[in-house]
Amino acid sequence: MFSANHWGGSFEINNNGGDADDDHSRNMDMDRAALSRQLDETQQSWLLGPQESKKKDKYVDLGCVVVKRKLIWWAFWALLVAFIVVGVPIIVVKSIPKKKVAPPPPDQYTNALHKALLFFNAQKSGKLPKNNGIPWRGDSGLKDGSDLTDVKGGLVGGYYDAGDNIKFHFPMAFSMTLLSWSVVEYSQKYKAIGEYDHVRDLIKWGTDYLLLTFNSSASTINHIYSQVGGALINSTTPDDHYCWERPEDMDYPRPVQTASSAPDLAGEVAAALASASIVFSDDAAYSKKLVHGAATAYKFARDLGHRQTYSRGNPYIEPYYNSTGYWDEYMWSAAWMYYATGNTSYISLATDPALAKNAKAFMQILDFSVFSWDNKLPGAELLLTRLRMFLNPGYPYEETLSGYHNSTGITMCMVFKQFHVFNWTQGGLIELNHGRPQPLQYAMNMAFLASLYADYMDATNVPGWYCGPNYFSADSLRSFAQSQVDYVLGNNPRKMSYLVGYGSNYPKHVHHRGASIPHDGIRYSCTGGWKWLNSKNANPNLITGAMVAGPDKSDGFSDVRTNYQCTEPTLAGNAGLVAALVSLTSSGGGGIDKNTIFSAVPPLYPAAPPPPPPWKP
Repeated sequence: MFSANHWGGSFEINNNGGDADDDHSRNMDMDRAALSRQLDETQQSWLLGPQESKKKDKYVDLGCVVVKRKLIWWAFWALLVAFIVVGVPIIVVKSIPKKKVAPPPPDQYTNALHKALLFFNAQKSGKLPKNNGIPWRGDSGLKDGSDLTDVKGGLVGGYYDAGDNIKFHFPMAFSMTLLSWSVVEYSQKYKAIGEYDHVRDLIKWGTDYLLLTFNSSASTINHIYSQVGGALINSTTPDDHYCWERPEDMDYPRPVQTASSAPDLAGEVAAALASASIVFSDDAAYSKKLVHGAATAYKFARDLGHRQTYSRGNPYIEPYYNSTGYWDEYMWSAAWMYYATGNTSYISLATDPALAKNAKAFMQILDFSVFSWDNKLPGAELLLTRLRMFLNPGYPYEETLSGYHNSTGITMCMVFKQFHVFNWTQGGLIELNHGRPQPLQYAMNMAFLASLYADYMDATNVPGWYCGPNYFSADSLRSFAQSQVDYVLGNNPRKMSYLVGYGSNYPKHVHHRGASIPHDGIRYSCTGGWKWLNSKNANPNLITGAMVAGPDKSDGFSDVRTNYQCTEPTLAGNAGLVAALVSLTSSGGGGIDKNTIFSAVPPLYPAAPPPPPPWKP
């Protein structure tokens, strides 16, 4: 039933065919073994045919390193994206116009300082520069000292002292020293408020004149001119007090006073020139000229054969600017000469125990603690205390410097009400001259010293000092200084500014010839000007920046032109005010210039020896 073969072919099993299959199977096993071996590239090429060539990475040689080109492209695109995301917004923001932030307005002390400096422009004598800035002033005193044979061109220039037309050289020199000291300490403030060039011009106007008052080109002199113009007490003949004339119209005799002995005046002139030489240290030729003149004046001041005060017995000087001694000027001028030259002979004298004893530096005499045109002791002690605080020179100066430092601290303690050393007005003015007239100049001088000492302490990281068992901070001194200056600027019972032109309520009848006589082209005679002296009208010319003499001990003030003890300004008074104002203003930043004053001072310790030569076996 199954005989049919639907597929065709035979149903017989062929044994030979089975053997062939076994051989084929064995051959396949051998082939698998052969294929399991790793083939080399040639064999693979036989089996797989030609392969595609493999791409190689490209590199870029940057000199110090070789990097893939692809990496450079990645870095480029990353930087581009960063620029778009970060840089573009910054550029857009920067390109948007912004309103400039205005600097803070100047404080009251800066505003007052601008005005106080103008007073010196109003007091100039000689041929005035075109930019003097006082429209009612002109050339004057062009024949002063014209008969002197040893001064080429005469004694032309300088400053009139007050409301009269006299040039008193002693207070004039002190005023220049005080202005220079303020510039040395606070030059950055003067620059910040735009008064640096102005105050330097004022100092130079004074020092140029002081160089004429003696033979400043010589090394030894035997006289110095102490005053131009003058007046006798109760004079009835034409002179600087009897006449009431503008300085431009003076037609009366102007005698020149000569001093063959002037340890005080010559010492102050030396201090003025030496301190100014530091101010003008950027002008080597002029600074050198000032130092030479200072050395000559100092040598004359120290001459053993000429040690009588310059004013003694002189009726043109003694009633007005009488000098009570000269040992304080020795200390004061020696300190400035040391700072100007670095010559140790000057600091040796300034710290000589004998000098300190003669100057009564450590005796704590009340009047000797009041800084003024006559008494330089408190200023000299503070100036030398600065040396100890900042450089600490040690032996052989330490003992005396330590005494000056201690004395300075005691002087500062005296200004606090709680110790009842000085009287005070009910309105808050310290009476350093014991209730006598013209109190403001003394208060301003002390305000400057107090503020400056506070800055010294701040600069040396000293928080304060002791007055006996009582501790006071540096800020307490600054507060005292501010209270006195604020009194001048109007914080007083009368609410009156004693600085002309500051505020709305200030003296209108200042005792001043040039300010009280109209600038109308009419020349008024010696006695013809009396009507302006006695006029009840306000001065026709505003003498901006003049600090008047001030109130009485009851805070009372008489704004009457004939009352010179209240309404007359002075050169020395304004110098103290300027110094106090610049020390207190914050418009130009705070603090002092710590280093300029020491520019000429050599290292106080010997230089290290050179290293030994290299050792050789």
